[in-house]
Amino acid sequence: MESSNFRALEYAIEEITEIANGFGLDYFPMRYEICPADIIYTFGAYGMPTRFTHWSFGKQYYKMKLQYDFGLSKIYELVINSNPCFAFLLDTNSLIQNKLIVAHVLAHSDFFKNNVRFSNTRRDMVESMAATAERINEYEHKFGKKIVERFIDAVLAIQEHIDPSIIRNQLPWTLQDEDEKLPQRIGPYDDLWKLDEKKNSDVHIKPIKKKFPPKPEKDLLLFIQHFSRELEEWQRDILTMLREEMLYFWAQLETKIMNEGWASLWHQRILRELDLTSGESIEFAKLNASVVQPTKTRLNPYYFGLKMFEDIEERYNNPSEEMKKNGVKIGSGSEKIFEVREIESDTSFIRNYITKEFVMREDMYLFKRDGKDYKVSDKSWDKVRDQLVNMRTNGGYPYITVDDGDYLKNGELYLKHGYEDIELEVKYLEKVLPYIFQLWGRTIHFETKMDGKEVLFSYDGKSVYKRNL
Repeated sequence: MESSNFRALEYAIEEITEIANGFGLDYFPMRYEICPADIIYTFGAYGMPTRFTHWSFGKQYYKMKLQYDFGLSKIYELVINSNPCFAFLLDTNSLIQNKLIVAHVLAHSDFFKNNVRFSNTRRDMVESMAATAERINEYEHKFGKKIVERFIDAVLAIQEHIDPSIIRNQLPWTLQDEDEKLPQRIGPYDDLWKLDEKKNSDVHIKPIKKKFPPKPEKDLLLFIQHFSRELEEWQRDILTMLREEMLYFWAQLETKIMNEGWASLWHQRILRELDLTSGESIEFAKLNASVVQPTKTRLNPYYFGLKMFEDIEERYNNPSEEMKKNGVKIGSGSEKIFEVREIESDTSFIRNYITKEFVMREDMYLFKRDGKDYKVSDKSWDKVRDQLVNMRTNGGYPYITVDDGDYLKNGELYLKHGYEDIELEVKYLEKVLPYIFQLWGRTIHFETKMDGKEVLFSYDGKSVYKRNL
């Protein structure tokens, strides 16, 4: 970005901010930084400006930077869910590109601040991750970089398997049974109570073995953190910190379509309010078209989210007779999309608001591989809707629960895959099981479904075994 454009950008930021306020956007205080490509791609690979070092981040950096150097892809900006909100802009952006990006990140900040899925995320996570990086660095000096890195490899292999529920942060059943929690009696008649205890102690009642955990537990990381007999204190500390980081990122996984659609909607509307030159208008149109365009083989979250919000607004501005009977008022579209932005995640967004007319208008379909080719398999709107919901359930990751933490009464770990018509990749499953074994310390069993049959994979520290159930 040329130095002469800095003053113009400062003026544009003020103007864009005023327009955003007029539209009713409510965002955190903004901090903008102009950065070179090396810095932007470092932040993109690590996910944050400050984070612990790991080889996987370096691998991601070189992949992203190589694509940028060859002109295959480009990161125009990065925005951080924090208070204040940090936005990093690429220094090679043109003035109009930065104008679009400023409008885009303002809408992202509005989403971060107001969507319920972000309500429990830490707004000081930049500082927290810096502290985590420092502690992990101390462990590397104390125990050796390879040992710590090997442990982090195992945690990162299953880091998505947490329970990000808004109303729950800890295991609800870690407390002892009510009878065991009762305080001991203290008083002048303690000796008499002890006589009864002695009399009752002669009667031996075999305790009933309770299931552990009492119901399937989704938060695999938290379960291992609490109950693994293999972990040392420094390992438990790292696992706790990495789980906290994943909880921070999870809200973004759950709302990818909504978040990008919301930002795209408002950057379009804000830029249309600016007094652009003809050259800027053409450049804006080209850039916007490259961001919000449909593709034939995958879902573009920018385009799909934008069109969903526009469809909701249009339907609530001009409600049908049935909608009017349900209390929907004419012209309530703007109010409705702000409500949707506040209370929904991607799964509920799609399930509750996609319509048959929308699917037909956007020519959406399902496809599958047929030999060497891909062919359309279904165009019915409800099947398209259900597939989209399945794709976004659990952030797009397999739903796995701890079914038994003391399987075969031997402390072995039995996991179950919540099968939803999508089979797991066996080669990845067989690579992940040793990592879970490393964290748990005993044989791991993993139940899933393949070819319509229930299958059990087991890893005993040496080999992976498979058998039909």
